[in-house]
Amino acid sequence: MEPLRLPSEAEVRAAFREGEEAVIKLFFETLGKLAERIQNLEDQLAKNSRNSGKPPSSDGYDQGAPRPKSLRKRSRRKSGGQRGHPGETLKAVEKPDLIKVHRVHECRHCGQSLQRRKAIGHEKRQVFDLPQVQMQVTEHRAEIKSCARCGKETHATFPHEVSHAVQYGPEIKAQMVYLNTEQHLPLERTCDLLDEFYNHRLSEGTIVTACAEAAQKVEISNQAVKEHLVEQEKVAHFDETGMVVNGVLHWLHTASTSLLTYYAMHPKRGSAAINEINILPRFQGRAVHDDLASYFQYEVEHALCNAHHLRTLLFLLERYPQKWVQDLLKLLLKIKAKVETVQRKTETALSVRQANAFSQAYDELVKKGLRANPPSKKNRRKPGQRGRLKQSPARNLLVRLREHKEAVLAFMYDFKVPFDNNQAERDLRMMKVKQKVSGGFRSTAGAQNFCAIRGYLSTARKNGVQALAALRLAFAGTPFLPSFITPLAE
Repeated sequence: MEPLRLPSEAEVRAAFREGEEAVIKLFFETLGKLAERIQNLEDQLAKNSRNSGKPPSSDGYDQGAPRPKSLRKRSRRKSGGQRGHPGETLKAVEKPDLIKVHRVHECRHCGQSLQRRKAIGHEKRQVFDLPQVQMQVTEHRAEIKSCARCGKETHATFPHEVSHAVQYGPEIKAQMVYLNTEQHLPLERTCDLLDEFYNHRLSEGTIVTACAEAAQKVEISNQAVKEHLVEQEKVAHFDETGMVVNGVLHWLHTASTSLLTYYAMHPKRGSAAINEINILPRFQGRAVHDDLASYFQYEVEHALCNAHHLRTLLFLLERYPQKWVQDLLKLLLKIKAKVETVQRKTETALSVRQANAFSQAYDELVKKGLRANPPSKKNRRKPGQRGRLKQSPARNLLVRLREHKEAVLAFMYDFKVPFDNNQAERDLRMMKVKQKVSGGFRSTAGAQNFCAIRGYLSTARKNGVQALAALRLAFAGTPFLPSFITPLAE
């Protein structure tokens, strides 16, 4: 927001000398600027995670703030576990690892010695615990033998993973990377934890090196995921969020499905980044995303996130209430509910009559909204001005809904397309946790390594493989790759 410039004393005196009309004109121009500034500031204050794209963490702890309202309908089920839910509890095992026998020495009733009596039975109780773990050092010795014929020496070959005189093994490196990258522990706290667990102090540089090695080892898996997204997926989710790298704002981009995740860090947010990442420019399916203009530069089928539209409509309902706002919000939710009902019946599409009725109702409400929010007359294009003219929040939304109707209602015509872009937002959520914990990345290389590892681990988790197990596979030289993806030729 540009600084507000009020009339100088010279300008006020000049208007006074020109007469009453000049003074009135200057007064109302200044008053209009002040009113617009106040309106913009009030709109900003009114935005929260419920009616805009702001994260919940920005809502603060103001006790006077309105309670959040969900667009979801209340369920009749009680909170907690539901009937039929299997539940989880600690169960005894048939063959314990250790057995400790607690003997009876004397009768608790009369005091008679029972040391020579045989036990007639046992009462059993089992304790699940971990043994205290210490760092284990394995020394590899390669034999050196001298040949009786030629007198020359021959050295045995070390395993390929034993490449230095002194080094850390794959298990401890997997745990370093897991704690720092998956659990978001800062470097110093990772060192502290490993020191207390294993009585062995590592350096922060060792963890950074292990993360760089892990990123290099999972690169082939990430590239295979990337090419599969481009060539095979019919629907994919795209989104981006700001991240601080070396004190400078960068953008974390994601392309994902329910089974795959790909991350990339870039200094730019728009087409320059999208082109360099090179997924969307080659994508052959339908791209689900928000209203960022850069996405529409690519000739793919688009689907817009209607969760964003619902939040914007809630904001308009609170700040600029008009009847069409409530009606359009209800219509989108009604279409969503109808699609879900039809899907439960294993049908693949709405009837033509029903789809046409929804489409017509959508058009009528958008037209009604545009009539109620005509273009602003005072925002005429100035000489040399580029881009769209500033309009009211309501008109901005309505123009997008009119121009991108097919993308807004894509979920109604194609049941493979979701109502929202929550998949991408879920994939970005933990990356924001990383920023909250550490405040940002110290270097571009560290940020890129983090993205590579997190994308790999996210894909593994989506396919039922635990993060630490996936890291063990990576350090063993066989990084995880879903079975439905064709490995890239080395």
